[in-house]
Amino acid sequence: MNERPGPRADTEGGAPVGRRLILGMLGVGALGVAAAAPVQHVLENLAQKDPTGLSGILPNGGGFRYYSVTASVPHKSAETYRLTVDGLVDRPVTYTLPELRALPQTRLVRDVQCVTGWRVPGTPFEGVRLSRILDAAGVRPTARAVRLTCFDGTYSESLTLQQARRADVLVALRMQDKDLGHAHGGPVRLYVAPMYFYKSAKWLSGITVTDEVRPGYWEERGYDVDGWVGRSNGREDAPTT
Repeated sequence: MNERPGPRADTEGGAPVGRRLILGMLGVGALGVAAAAPVQHVLENLAQKDPTGLSGILPNGGGFRYYSVTASVPHKSAETYRLTVDGLVDRPVTYTLPELRALPQTRLVRDVQCVTGWRVPGTPFEGVRLSRILDAAGVRPTARAVRLTCFDGTYSESLTLQQARRADVLVALRMQDKDLGHAHGGPVRLYVAPMYFYKSAKWLSGITVTDEVRPGYWEERGYDVDGWVGRSNGREDAPTT
């Protein structure tokens, strides 16, 4: 606060407010400020562990709300993380995290829009274009789509091959100019900039090229398979490599 009340008595609604009461209120306010950081930390932890997403109504880091469709998700480190690419490809491959980091990186800055209504403007994401990974694997002519699976063991997503080849679809390793943390789907997640955030699957573990679109976790529960936000979402910055 920039202003502090003086020791004199003030009135509100005709009732006197004395110095002792004002000092007491200031003490409570100071205690609240001192407790704010620990409380925020607890709320963030609750939000990260809540599989229902209901704790998204609580304040948390960066304006994001944390969602998981399972009660717990295993943590992966740089040593244990693996991303498999298979299906209708000529050269199936498994990437480690250092190998993904060694590939050319693309940085995007877009607004993140959740289908439930919340939005985080101007969010930087950085990673490898999905199209680059598909090209390296050698997509076969019969391929029509890509299925994404996650190491939570439950979540999945799908894109048409045309959507997957867009320049603003990333296998993301960084967000807000930091390595992806576990709560945000790290160490690797999908990022589909022009679509609602449920299309950007967290905890990415598998990329399987298929002959048709196979609806993902939320599409099987009524969400749109083509979850476009629209041109009004995000900035129209060109991707930088």
